[in-house]
Amino acid sequence: MDRSSHARSRRNVPVAAVAAAAALLVAGCSSSSGGKQSAESGSAVSAGKAGTPRMTVAMITHAVPGDTFWDTIRKGAEAAAAKDNVKLVYSSDPNAGNQANLVQNAIDQKVDGIAVTLAKPDAMKDVVAKAKAAGIPIVGFNGGVDDWKSQGLLSYFGQDETVAGEAIGRKLSALGAKNAVCVIQEQGHVALEARCAGVKKGFTGKTQILYVNGADMPALKSTITAKLTQDKTIDEVVTLGAPYALTAVQSIADAGSKAKLATFDLNKDLVKAVQNGNIQFAVDQQPYLQGYLSVDSLWLYKTNGNYSGGSEEPVLTGPAFVDKTNVDTIATFAAKGTR
Repeated sequence: MDRSSHARSRRNVPVAAVAAAAALLVAGCSSSSGGKQSAESGSAVSAGKAGTPRMTVAMITHAVPGDTFWDTIRKGAEAAAAKDNVKLVYSSDPNAGNQANLVQNAIDQKVDGIAVTLAKPDAMKDVVAKAKAAGIPIVGFNGGVDDWKSQGLLSYFGQDETVAGEAIGRKLSALGAKNAVCVIQEQGHVALEARCAGVKKGFTGKTQILYVNGADMPALKSTITAKLTQDKTIDEVVTLGAPYALTAVQSIADAGSKAKLATFDLNKDLVKAVQNGNIQFAVDQQPYLQGYLSVDSLWLYKTNGNYSGGSEEPVLTGPAFVDKTNVDTIATFAAKGTR
């Protein structure tokens, strides 16, 4: 099934109701603010602690160090771990080969469950198979909506990126945009490519793709500035993450462009930018919910044999639009780092 027909087949899937240790994964690296975020997470959002036996869950992502999006995912995972009497071991590496090695480390340590992102699914296929062969339950989240089932994962938590992109495209058309540039910060990342493909499909105007280096913010800023300086007809910039959106605000100003800006994903600074009008709207895939459900689903599987989504359909956490109509409510939660 091609991606577009696959996405259409999932439009009727219901959104789910809101229902590291360095010795273990020494090769991993968390986002730079992870320690602070961990200290701030805690039991305020946890409703007690399960009396089930202690279990260890490894959460392994493709996060780029410093991207605050992943701190929100981690907060959700830590809240579920606190509730479920789970020892959570978090690690990340944006390099797919290194991420696969982190999964192998978790297998070698005989963890009780693994939650993994499949941003580069082909690179993860073999090690996912090894986890299954070792009898370790494994769920996917955030990246890999088109691949989790074929790789035999128990469940998947996230949004269908093509559907989310189409929703943005339709919204831009309704707002009167004519020429949009969609900025991809990591070429070859399946979820990011799908987002921009969705924007192009849903948008009635012209869509251009601009590749930038998401690991180098000064270079990212100058690349977007140069594009907007070169093409004054661009009236909409679409970014695929909060830090890149906030940088793009500066690029628009530097280029003297009249383009508007929309983005995927949130953080507390981006919420402020929506409030003050620098950003039109954001699409929230609810990363806190992704982290929480990933850990909680492994606990439920271990303690009660539950399969989230029945192992047949993904559990969708987005898309949810955040704009002037609801941003003040969202801001209360974003200030705590949970939206």
